[in-house]
Amino acid sequence: MLNLEHLRTLSALARHGSVTRAASGLHITTSAVSQQLARLERDVGQPLLAKSGRGVRLTDAGRLLAERAVDIIASVERAQSELEARRGLAVGELDVAAFPTAARGLMPDALVELGERHPQLRTRLQELEPHEIVPRVVRGDLDLAVVNDWESQRLVLPEGLSRQILLEDPTDLAMPAAHPLAQQPEVKLEDFADDEWVVWPEGEYCHEWLMLTLREAGIEPKVMHVAGEHHTQLALVAAGQGICVTPRLGRGPVPAGVRVAPVHATMQRNIFAIWRADSDRRPSIQAGLDALRVAADRATER
Repeated sequence: MLNLEHLRTLSALARHGSVTRAASGLHITTSAVSQQLARLERDVGQPLLAKSGRGVRLTDAGRLLAERAVDIIASVERAQSELEARRGLAVGELDVAAFPTAARGLMPDALVELGERHPQLRTRLQELEPHEIVPRVVRGDLDLAVVNDWESQRLVLPEGLSRQILLEDPTDLAMPAAHPLAQQPEVKLEDFADDEWVVWPEGEYCHEWLMLTLREAGIEPKVMHVAGEHHTQLALVAAGQGICVTPRLGRGPVPAGVRVAPVHATMQRNIFAIWRADSDRRPSIQAGLDALRVAADRATER
């Protein structure tokens, strides 16, 4: 039996033209693409790829199956949407994911809202990073997810995904209470050029955004500590170990010994929901989006 995930991978290869670009579009590794295509070849019993210089090309069988894969994937999505729409109820299961601060700052309210309005819908949440979320939505492992990007660094989504903005999340600068600027109602990044920083791990989306933002402000940051969790960063700031930027969503109470102030040139991230475009008609997707909007409104009011 043909595996839907493997068909998605073949379709991506046909669309992007190379294993590397297909892997990038699916947000998975090139080895994962190769492994999935090899399994698909075994399933169909004939070669789907042929070597072409340093890359590969689709065989006639590969092109045929890739064309049919588009129809198969769309048909599966439409069938699921039509079955749910026919019932007119958000029932069954809904697999959702959110990046950590959204999982903490949005999802509890959203899950309560879903439970109260749609008691027959069973919703399962996973906390994942955006780079882990996107490929799982593309593959169909997740139905609905919450991801983020920044004004100066947009998250590029593959074709076939829909998105809806939920809220704009301002980012403050956190500093020890003894810092000379701790009592300022608003600060400028340039005023912290000589400070030591607590930052996200290199390679993470937030790290790349922060480095870009600081360098655009003329700051080459003196990185002293690296921590992935916002609460860990704030604990280090409270201990006088540097400064950090801290988004408001999911932040909770600021530790004693820390002062936060908005930055004059507003830094904010965009929080948005993503789902497969073919799932638009599913009542469970619409129910999830409605619940997320309610949760986002509440978070904005806090």
